[in-house]
Amino acid sequence: MELQKHPKKSNSTLAELLMRVDDAHSDVSGNNTPADNRVVDVGFGSTSLPLSNPFVLSFTNLSYSVKVRKKWGKKVENSKVLLNNISGAAREESLKGSITLNGETLESKLLRVISAYVMQDDLLFPMLTVEETLMFSAEFRLPRSLSKKKKKARVQALIDQLGLRKAAQTVIGDEGHRGVSGGERRRVSIGTDIIHDPIVLFLDEPTSGLDSTSAFMVVKVLQRIAQSGSIVIMSIHQPSYRIMNLLDRLIFLSRGNTVYNGSPSSLPRFFAEFGHPIPENENKTEFALDLIRELEENSHGGTKALVEFNKQWQARRKPRTIITRKPNFSLKEAIIASISRGKLVSGATNESSLPDFANPFWIEIIVIAKRSITNSKRMPELFAIRLGAVLITGFILATMFWQLDDSPKGIQERLGFFAFAMSTTFYTCAEAIPVFLQEKYIFMRETAYNAYRRSSYVLAQSLISIPSLIILSITFAGTTFFSVGLAGGSAGFFFFFLTILASFWAGSSFVTFLSGIVPHVMLGFTIVVAILAYFLLFSGFFISKNRIPLYWLWFHYISLVKYPYEGVLRNEFDDPNKCFVRGVQMFDGSPLGTASEAMKLKLLESMSGVLGVNISGSTCVTTGKDLLVQQGISDISKWDCLWIIVGWGFFFRVLFYFTLLFGSKNKRR
Repeated sequence: MELQKHPKKSNSTLAELLMRVDDAHSDVSGNNTPADNRVVDVGFGSTSLPLSNPFVLSFTNLSYSVKVRKKWGKKVENSKVLLNNISGAAREESLKGSITLNGETLESKLLRVISAYVMQDDLLFPMLTVEETLMFSAEFRLPRSLSKKKKKARVQALIDQLGLRKAAQTVIGDEGHRGVSGGERRRVSIGTDIIHDPIVLFLDEPTSGLDSTSAFMVVKVLQRIAQSGSIVIMSIHQPSYRIMNLLDRLIFLSRGNTVYNGSPSSLPRFFAEFGHPIPENENKTEFALDLIRELEENSHGGTKALVEFNKQWQARRKPRTIITRKPNFSLKEAIIASISRGKLVSGATNESSLPDFANPFWIEIIVIAKRSITNSKRMPELFAIRLGAVLITGFILATMFWQLDDSPKGIQERLGFFAFAMSTTFYTCAEAIPVFLQEKYIFMRETAYNAYRRSSYVLAQSLISIPSLIILSITFAGTTFFSVGLAGGSAGFFFFFLTILASFWAGSSFVTFLSGIVPHVMLGFTIVVAILAYFLLFSGFFISKNRIPLYWLWFHYISLVKYPYEGVLRNEFDDPNKCFVRGVQMFDGSPLGTASEAMKLKLLESMSGVLGVNISGSTCVTTGKDLLVQQGISDISKWDCLWIIVGWGFFFRVLFYFTLLFGSKNKRR
């Protein structure tokens, strides 16, 4: 599309523009911060490299249908046609159109590298500023070979190009935090995807939800992007008259069929020849769309007549259509020329060396972690609520189970404390569900076009979670261990702390894995609560392993609560020299527990005579090892239990990676 009504047409790429801006900034202030709020002039300069439009993106006879979900009571699964034999083309400086590039088949791998896609929803981190959002995008999409200074200059120039200078230091915001306006958010979304100056830019309804002024400003920005040497293709509903004047080519679709393919200026002639002339003072686009809708709803044949008329009209105009024009360069030559002009900033020197990712693995991890930490630091209430929940729970447990003794009743109370404490660590991890679901679509957008590796995201999220888990573990262990009167001294406390930490790690990993599967927060919470309840049921507290039916025994071994529960029991009762039930204490909890001390001693004498073993009031009858056997505790050591918990955490992180690898891919065929 040739963009119209602009007196000055720039042949400079965004990269060339940025180099000039960088020089200007250095001249004025000696640093990377703009000296004033000047708007970048895109209408200057020339280059010795080829200036003609080297790219022609075309598609021929495209058809696409999707399966419609079955409704209750229906056995047949219907399909809905979205595209039906669609053809079209787009050149540089286009705002409409769409799968060959310069006549050559465009492979999906190359498409991801040279293009960008802006989703309809503004998927941004709410507590980052506009400048930070674009800077993090630059860190992802621009190569490590580009200096920090040039990256900052690129971001500053892009802010000016997008008209975001006044909002540069304002946070994006969300429902609970005031931030930039809707139009500014949309321009930031566009900026995050064009930071590397892609050759092809796709946009899904970029003006959706915006008022007319904001929508016009967004499309105006897209016009400048197209003038810098990119192919810009977007879907749009109900474009205003002013927006129409910025477009060169339109494709109208009706139930998957093309009903118009041409320039906005040809609309009156097209519909006049069809027998529905557009009134002189009528908005051309609104008239066309209203007519199409009227034909869809009221006409017996729908838009079939309009589809056939468009085919005939295109056939008559075919010698002059853009589809018949041959590109000036081959695909390889065009990409090399664009890279030479500073476009498609990826660290490549030619088309064959285009990397899949702009940065190495470890750089991606650092940038992802830094961005998450920056966003989280500005919402301290999230961690504070979780810390408060752990602290309150620990305080309640400490006061409820204050300084338990070693009596049979105290032993039962210790078992109850351990079961509740271990399960609590897992339940408090449920907060990870909304955290990832908020980032899920941001992640899908960024990884769809190779901003970073999925493995980098998983590792970064795992690493940044550890400090908070350590704080939570110290808080809970410090609040409960000494208050309850648990055994083992400092060594026992250290193991108890490690078990709590490992439980938080495994629970967080498990919930993170589930968050990669479930689509909604409430559904996620429901599943997590249910599964953790089952884990507690089969942990060995309510019913020992020896009494669990064989057909449910497998659930006992996969219970996440089992291993921390058994680990802390061994830490508490594994001392062979410690006695927990002596002589007359064996009657506690039975009907004989209310008998006098003398009566209990006489009963012990009688039992000694029968058993042939001397049992006095101080004889040890139950050791810690006996208690472990009674509880059906496995023979594995407490340290093995600890490592198994840690292993579960890594296992669920790996599963999380595979859910991202396969679950976040575009399922269209």
